[in-house]
Amino acid sequence: MIYYFLYPLHTYFSAFNLFRYITFRTIYATITAMAICFFLGPYFIQKLRHLQIGQFIQEDGPESHRSKAGTPTMGGTLILFSVIVSTLLWGNLSNSYVWIILMVLMGYGAIGFLDDYMKVTKRQNLGLTARRKFILQTGIAFLAGLLIYMNPTFDTRVTIPFIKQFSPDLGPAYVLFAMFVIVGTSNAVNLTDGLDGLAIGPVTIAAVTYIIFAYVAGHVKIAEYLQIHYVAGCGESAVFLGALAGAGLGFLWYNTYPAQVFMGDVGSLPLGAVLGVVAVITKQEILLVLVGGLFVIETLSVILQVGFFKMTNGKRIFRMAPIHHHFELKGWPEPKVIVRFWIIAMILAMVSLSSLKIR
Repeated sequence: MIYYFLYPLHTYFSAFNLFRYITFRTIYATITAMAICFFLGPYFIQKLRHLQIGQFIQEDGPESHRSKAGTPTMGGTLILFSVIVSTLLWGNLSNSYVWIILMVLMGYGAIGFLDDYMKVTKRQNLGLTARRKFILQTGIAFLAGLLIYMNPTFDTRVTIPFIKQFSPDLGPAYVLFAMFVIVGTSNAVNLTDGLDGLAIGPVTIAAVTYIIFAYVAGHVKIAEYLQIHYVAGCGESAVFLGALAGAGLGFLWYNTYPAQVFMGDVGSLPLGAVLGVVAVITKQEILLVLVGGLFVIETLSVILQVGFFKMTNGKRIFRMAPIHHHFELKGWPEPKVIVRFWIIAMILAMVSLSSLKIR
């Protein structure tokens, strides 16, 4: 909205020409979202306490988590509000990709909200069934993939990291591929959200990483120089990602150990989903496996644990899955697990950025 109100004034005052630049609007989208989260946080947490919207802890979880019972949850609502407001203020709303991303954010946010609401009303850690949740996730992801595919300028070739000369064209099957990326990332982030700040930290790191990918993919000259797919209009998604990173930092102020509020599924499901849809839009779909490598590790630990448990009649690879609980049960203090996992996320992000130069 600010873009529409102020940028036209550049014909009278040259200073307003700043609002045409994605970099400028991305910076202020970040600051705006962070400020909203930071200043509304105390009021929001107090409201959650007043409404008695507290976290229920799984009985089979680590013993150290028992003290977290009753901590306000559904804090992801604050993240979503901050991101949406900031994007609407600083984004170019004529860009179709911005609306697709916001649709996924709000759609998955609604799924997470319903799941969390059912947990609160039932007074137990059981919300939507896995089947219903998956159907809803798949439906929204399919719609997003279809809308992206229907963009006449969008390329259905898949980018293979570090191998820029090979890009298989999936054609109409790209819709299903996009759906898989979005749903998979959403659930991977959801599995990671088990310790104070563990999920929001890597989400913020991934968002900052994809700001760079969005900008270079949306700039025809830079994309040509780096030999990556040019995606007309995808640079505007950097503004959204800036808002996401800012909201993540603002929320982390209250979610860091010991957490004053948890994000809940209303936060983890949509945050993962929008990382997936941005990866698709920027044509860095498979690279998300590396950028979000921490989420992949967490997901694989659950798959391996469940598979090994069934094949060996009760034996386990890890003391508990997802893998962050394994390290807790080995005696690592929770802050140590969190910070070390953040470090891993940063290293993976830096390696992924190197793919821009490596042919």
